[in-house]
Amino acid sequence: MYNFAVKSLGNGTAHLEEKLPTWQGAVVFRMKATCFQLRRWLLDQRQRPARYTPSVRIEAAVCRGEWRADLWHESAAPQERLLQLGKVQNLRVAARSLHGIEVPAGEVLSFWRQIGRATRLRGYTVGRELREGCLIPNVGGGLCLLSGAIYNAALAAGLEVVERHAHSNPGVGPLARVGRDATVFWNYVDLRLRAPFPWRLEVRLTSEHLIVRVLAVEQAAESGAPSPPLLAQGAGATHLNSCATCGINSCFRHSENDGTAVGEEHTAVLVDDWQPEWGALVKREEYAGAFLCRPMDGERFRKANYQWSDAGFSRVRSATVLTLRRGRAMRRLREQGAARQQALLVWDEKLARAYARRLRATHTHLLIAQNLLPFLWREGVLGGRTFDVLMSRLPLDSLHAALKQAATMHPESTTCSDFQAPQELVATEAEALAAADRWITPHSVIAQLAGSRAALTPWHLPAARIAQRGDGCRVVFPASTLCRKGAYEVREAARRLGLEVVCLGGFLEGADFWSGVCLVQPDPHHWLNGIDAVVLPAFVEHHPRRLLEAVASGVPVIASTACGLASIPGVTEIRAGDVADLVQGLREVLPQPAAAMSH
Repeated sequence: MYNFAVKSLGNGTAHLEEKLPTWQGAVVFRMKATCFQLRRWLLDQRQRPARYTPSVRIEAAVCRGEWRADLWHESAAPQERLLQLGKVQNLRVAARSLHGIEVPAGEVLSFWRQIGRATRLRGYTVGRELREGCLIPNVGGGLCLLSGAIYNAALAAGLEVVERHAHSNPGVGPLARVGRDATVFWNYVDLRLRAPFPWRLEVRLTSEHLIVRVLAVEQAAESGAPSPPLLAQGAGATHLNSCATCGINSCFRHSENDGTAVGEEHTAVLVDDWQPEWGALVKREEYAGAFLCRPMDGERFRKANYQWSDAGFSRVRSATVLTLRRGRAMRRLREQGAARQQALLVWDEKLARAYARRLRATHTHLLIAQNLLPFLWREGVLGGRTFDVLMSRLPLDSLHAALKQAATMHPESTTCSDFQAPQELVATEAEALAAADRWITPHSVIAQLAGSRAALTPWHLPAARIAQRGDGCRVVFPASTLCRKGAYEVREAARRLGLEVVCLGGFLEGADFWSGVCLVQPDPHHWLNGIDAVVLPAFVEHHPRRLLEAVASGVPVIASTACGLASIPGVTEIRAGDVADLVQGLREVLPQPAAAMSH
């Protein structure tokens, strides 16, 4: 609240008069704070608390204490929206330095030593801060919500509280009114914790809550203090004046734009490779006025795989230099192989970080390319936001399972192990996908995995080509000889039926892979002419463009369910890895009679 002074009315009575903050008082406050900050710095020179590096190791630990706090206050005035968004942004940045740290037994965790000073250069923005009885806009404002959550989780876990400070005004919220709050102010108003056992801190933001957990090994947890009872966790400040809503123009802190989000962008679209289905999606009205982050201007640089249109977006930013560097690095690697797949992950992470730096606190909803998702999640960028995912492939855990199935059926293959993402990345993507609002995809298998969150978009069918049918025994295999594409099954079926095969890709399983099969040289410009069917019994297929081209031209297609073309007319679905099923499918779609079919 404001300070009050007693004013005499001359008749023996008096009343309270509001005493507004002044710039002179602010200068005095700043001088005092500087003295305290210097004193803290000098004291810490004797024995400065350590700064811990977040670890991805998962110890055999149990949750000893947990605390949840609401990120958004429904009772907050509309004028305070920007400050609310700033608070959540500050929590995101601070959580990155705290999530996953492991504190050894007997050592002290200092809140400020761990996260560092809250500055704009480090990603912090303007949020609400309690000072001199008022909620004022300030860089780093809102971190008290985090320190308070850590304090309450620590109490539940039986940690020793080395240092903790309460708010001077109990009206700041329900925790302050019962003495369970913990305020912080750089660097002398700190929160410091210690335990006689090693412990781990986890800090996450969902779209609605801040969640803090303290973990310890079970033996240590048993020796901890009993957990205090949980308290009701409602909205925050209810009895404090805020610069955004007080309406007192004579205050020196008053600003016409305090807390007002003028022309804010609510949605950001973070994309990578272009697909016609995605291009049609972002043109819809729901993304009008959004912020677009794209790899480069595909039209300007004549790159068809990056032809994202900037029409309808409020702002567009391109990562052109980074994308050119990625393209140069990829050209030095084989078209297939483990080294290429691992390099793609490295560049995906770089692109995700480049996009993350361009996001604003006002971006409360994101549309994200799947290859960027795990890195944005790991960086804490998605906390306090809702998001949809453009699913361009199977989730990593499902992809690994499909590759394992192919490798088990064909142990002689040398290509099934080309792509094996680190297990930590697999787990990270699974967490992020579980938190997504929607999985947007045209792929029927991916949509089935998404369940109720699936947003199935139609496949884009290209313009039809005039295709002349063959004599009944020529099929196209529209891929390289990769085990995961079903090359072994096509070879076996061709041998049994005496088929001619047109292979549109390279020979990656060995130069003599097609031994015993009549191989026909493909015509790259008219590859559908003289063809009786297109065959792809793949274990993994995310972009069946050749199959869609065949469907549009009226050429029969035999594809495994893994190709994601369920319910599309002209496609005969079979089971991946089942040669008998493939042979039966070929007998049904190839013209009869054919001499080769008697083999």
